[in-house]
Amino acid sequence: MDRGTGERVGGRIRGVLLWAALTAPVVSVDRLGLNEPRSAGQQLAGLVVLATAVTLRRPHPLPAFLLAAALGLATAPSLFTLAYGPAFAVLALLLGRRADRARTALIGFGAVAVAGTVKIAVRGVDPTVEWAVLMATLVFGAVFPWLAGRYWRQGRELAAAGWARADQLEREQRIVADRARLRERARIAQDMHDSLGHELSLIAVRAGALQVAPDLPDPHRAAAADLRAAASQATDRLHTIIGLLREEGDEQAPLAPAGESVAALVARATESGMSVTYVDEEGSPGAQGDPGRRELTEGTVHRVVQEALTNAAKHAPGAHVTVTVTRDAPSTTVTITNSRNGRESSDDPALTLPPGSRSGLRTLRARVDDLDGTLEAGPHGDGFRVTARLPVRGVAPRPAAPRLTEARRRTALGFGAAVATGALLVGGTFAWYAYTRTHSVLAPADYARLRVGEPRAEIERVLPGRAVADPPLERAPTPPPRGADCAYYRSSGELFTSVAHFRLCFESGGQARLLDKAVIPTAQDQQNRERAR
Repeated sequence: MDRGTGERVGGRIRGVLLWAALTAPVVSVDRLGLNEPRSAGQQLAGLVVLATAVTLRRPHPLPAFLLAAALGLATAPSLFTLAYGPAFAVLALLLGRRADRARTALIGFGAVAVAGTVKIAVRGVDPTVEWAVLMATLVFGAVFPWLAGRYWRQGRELAAAGWARADQLEREQRIVADRARLRERARIAQDMHDSLGHELSLIAVRAGALQVAPDLPDPHRAAAADLRAAASQATDRLHTIIGLLREEGDEQAPLAPAGESVAALVARATESGMSVTYVDEEGSPGAQGDPGRRELTEGTVHRVVQEALTNAAKHAPGAHVTVTVTRDAPSTTVTITNSRNGRESSDDPALTLPPGSRSGLRTLRARVDDLDGTLEAGPHGDGFRVTARLPVRGVAPRPAAPRLTEARRRTALGFGAAVATGALLVGGTFAWYAYTRTHSVLAPADYARLRVGEPRAEIERVLPGRAVADPPLERAPTPPPRGADCAYYRSSGELFTSVAHFRLCFESGGQARLLDKAVIPTAQDQQNRERAR
């Protein structure tokens, strides 16, 4: 047996089991006397309609639900029936499970509500209570099961989507791993560019100092000039190569030598022949923030100074550079300023970086932005200045917008309001139902003392405050007297079960007397009498 055949057979077996479960209340409530007795033909018709609804539950869930609703309305205008109530709720659940659009179900619910309202209005017996029971039954017997079915369906769809997403992520993981290796190579290349570029710039500075030494022979001076030019060309070539390898948005590799401070960096530059003045204005030690933040700040300060010294050595050789680091409570500020080299013209390259050489500053700006800081670089007086300001504690991360929490809260409130409204409606309906049933009871002993011919005024002294609005007239042993005013009372205050009723018929007019009294048996007693015949 192939998979398709197995699924079809399994579906038919499940359908038969569902039909058997839904027909059990139809058969049992009649035998237990929990509702008005029905003929064998009516019961058989109900079983056939249920079988049709079960068959249609998969391809046409809305017609299946409407068939169950029709059975309920045929039994009771309020839909509140023990025989077909379970089938009504189960098929509403399957409607939510199978129907694609909510509009389909809403149309079905509206049709049932309209049909029930019309039947209640035509019947005209206690319409307010009947309509309230109809609405409560529709809400709790149809809408809530339908919502449960939709939740069931959405849960299955989300689970399937989750597994599909997991498969997709697993396929993409290999691509991500390959890309991560390429990005790691690019980060290493960037590290080489910045570190080696700085060292090559210092070599160029030393070669320049050697070139201008007064006691150097001309051949050696020419060699020093060639060395300086070669170092500058190597720096430019390294920048070009790394620029091709680097991708926008790549994470930055560690750029500072482990444990090297800004003072040590400045000292190395000074030893290479640069004229550098270092000023460290220490603030309050307690204002340096947490250790992790402080480490990131110091690393960024080191990187800013390194890039500025490299640019000064490359574009303004011989210029004096001042490095100032100021630490205070709100921020750490580093300023690097170089003056114009007197040997170069007014449009000294140190004043403006040549095209294509701003990659280092762009990288620095991105790194400073990550720490919620600012970076400014540009001409200043007769030189160039780079200033970076880094908050000590950083900008507190904004709390995530509580949209999901707010949505959950609104959903919970809406669901709670719906449940509370439904519970209030059902509770009020049940309270009214219990009140009308318990306040229309005539004690059997009082009924036995009533005599035909007694004035109505005297009889009303022992009668309850309410009469039954929907008496079981079909079980009356005899028709009431013609033209008589008849009232019906329950013999017991039991709820949700068939009880005997008392019929009292009075004359019409002011001096009305009791014309007839009769006992209407329970549904079970009526069935027993019919079987005895």
